[in-house]
Amino acid sequence: MDQSRQFLATLFAAAVDAADPDVAIRAHLPERPKGRTIVVGAGKGAAHLARALERAWDGPLEGAVVTRYGFGVACERIEVLEAAHPVPDAAGLAASERMVRLVDGLTADDLVIALIAGGGSALLPAPPKGLTLEDEIALNRILLASGAPISAMNRIRKQVSRIKGGRLAAAAWPARVVSLIVSDIPGDNPAYVASGPTVPDMAGPLDALQAIRRYNIDLSANIIAHIERAAAPVPQPSDPKFARSTHHIIASASVSLEAAARACETAGIRAVILSDSIEGEARESAKVHAAIAREVAGRNRPFEKPVLLLSGGETTVTVRGKGKGGRNTEFLLSLALDIDGIEGVCALAADTDGIDGGEDNAGAFADGATIRRLRAVGIDPSVVLSGNDAWSAFHAIGDLFVPGPTGTNVNDFRAILVR
Repeated sequence: MDQSRQFLATLFAAAVDAADPDVAIRAHLPERPKGRTIVVGAGKGAAHLARALERAWDGPLEGAVVTRYGFGVACERIEVLEAAHPVPDAAGLAASERMVRLVDGLTADDLVIALIAGGGSALLPAPPKGLTLEDEIALNRILLASGAPISAMNRIRKQVSRIKGGRLAAAAWPARVVSLIVSDIPGDNPAYVASGPTVPDMAGPLDALQAIRRYNIDLSANIIAHIERAAAPVPQPSDPKFARSTHHIIASASVSLEAAARACETAGIRAVILSDSIEGEARESAKVHAAIAREVAGRNRPFEKPVLLLSGGETTVTVRGKGKGGRNTEFLLSLALDIDGIEGVCALAADTDGIDGGEDNAGAFADGATIRRLRAVGIDPSVVLSGNDAWSAFHAIGDLFVPGPTGTNVNDFRAILVR
């Protein structure tokens, strides 16, 4: 089983390497402008993207990006700011104001390069008139606990911001804006990565209100009123201010999963990508994955052993308890319950940015003996799962996966090896 875990860890590394900022940036460099080149950006991988751009860019460069605390790297020409994630703070508000100042007063000869990665929604708080930072903090806390998919959360966030929903690109007009995006969104809709500060879409207040009703999200009266009034309407893609804006998805879950599959098959084991856009409750998604793994282990169908089952996307967790844990550890604990006692199955679920939830692990490992090991140390896995405390369970038996920050973010990586 140790060898299986090491093998899965090498596949995680292959997936992360496929989203390497240096490779991705060099393949998508825009044409140099006559005027200035301004860099803005946000996300958990934004600092690494900025460093890669500095290495690749032949010409003057200035600007700033914001990333999560502890995710910064040294850059020479681009300022790296740090702020709180997943719940915003005052440093994030200051970073948003810095981005707006950077693009203010530009000309048609200037170029704005926007480096956008997952996590940017929390890192760029900018409450509109009538709302406060505290309102946006409360909004994020409620959304994170709601169990709503990231696309629904970001439809709501766009209505409560001065920078999201393409507003940053609109503020840069008439400069040319080129957005280089590392997607952590199932389906890779660029307008939803970091709530699309430089990429507009058609979603409006009615879409946000529909998401609030569909997922039973209990927001404060003043936020609901703000959305209903459409007090700060999101600019539409047809707005002339976006005529000189383009975007490129430079890394995504699909590309990373394909890299992991190639690495697996090089080792002589067939790999099957189930989907790169899994959404829904982590514990429920785990049941589906476990059912497939059991079918393979017991009946050699729909795939013959040995085989690696891969999936990506972003599951969610409806928070009911007060425990520690992220969506990947919750997925694994649910999976472990459903593969309990089955030999030859080993799984890794981890966030490709290196952090799952609020702790320092990317995810964890699970196998057919995980539940037995938990019970041996006095932990009832069902009780822990109901309290959203999967991190504590895997920590207790030493099964957390802690690679550290990776410098990129193409969402969740799930790999189940059936030997």
